[in-house]
Amino acid sequence: MITAILVLVLVFLAAICSGLNIALMSLRPAELRRKSKLGNRDARRAYPLRKNSHLTLAAILLSNVAFASAATLVLGSTFNGLVAGTLSTLLLVIFSELAPQALFAKHALRATSVLSPLLKLMVFVTYPASKPLQLLMDKLFGTHDGSGLHTRRELGLMMNEHLDHIDSELDEDEVEIIRGALQLSEKQVADIMTPIKDVFWLKPDTCIDGGEIDKIVAAGRSRIPIFNTGLTKCHGILLMKELVDIDFDKQSFQVNELRLHPTKLVGTRTALDTMFRRFITAHTHLIPVEKNDKIVGIITIEDLIEEIIGHEIIDESDHVNKRA
Repeated sequence: MITAILVLVLVFLAAICSGLNIALMSLRPAELRRKSKLGNRDARRAYPLRKNSHLTLAAILLSNVAFASAATLVLGSTFNGLVAGTLSTLLLVIFSELAPQALFAKHALRATSVLSPLLKLMVFVTYPASKPLQLLMDKLFGTHDGSGLHTRRELGLMMNEHLDHIDSELDEDEVEIIRGALQLSEKQVADIMTPIKDVFWLKPDTCIDGGEIDKIVAAGRSRIPIFNTGLTKCHGILLMKELVDIDFDKQSFQVNELRLHPTKLVGTRTALDTMFRRFITAHTHLIPVEKNDKIVGIITIEDLIEEIIGHEIIDESDHVNKRA
């Protein structure tokens, strides 16, 4: 009876060691570090043990071998060598390897956190042997904490997984926005700009009177770029909101007599992920696009936002124009 109880205890301890081995090594240090910063208690407990993996691994394996060997010796004191060897092999394989590894792999982080005191005790007890082994492993294989960084495409695939996972904290709109932002660097201004043939623009010497104002209002633009005839220079941006107090039925102005807001030009091959910074430094929501020293279109902050969210933004003027 005592032999059976002792064997069961040793097999159980060996099972914990085997399970911890799988659980600990399946955890990614970078992921644990991120979760620790977010306040995850389990990750905070597991991270130091995973970070110093060679020492922890040596302690686990030394303990596992000690418990397994002890179980074989106890059985050998009661049964002959063949029976003891067969029993210990079956017990260790089934109850100390297969079952615990399957269980601990499924709950790796939680298991490592709960049993972290036992892990620390193993390290303390086996330290005279595990520390030299750690130094040897560090010298042979080095220490690798792992950055855990993902490529842009990997992040995109991870976002796709969130769409199909019921436990995801991200809703469909959030996933679409993140995926859109990740694709910005792979696209250029030429992909989303409005071609010059579709742009409502004026020349510096254009006379704005009541009739011209009606045309501008019908175009439904809040900002109007001012180009020269050859489309080689942008004189600035005319803001419609600054014209509301002027009665153009009684007086008229040339465009160059009105306040124009300066802007910078961008090339057609400018990556979209840099365009937010361009808009900030240009202090405008509309930037002309040039190619081979000629203006070929415009890009707006709205175009960029639409590319991120993956949907066209329809405002009041768009509805009016569609009904017309």
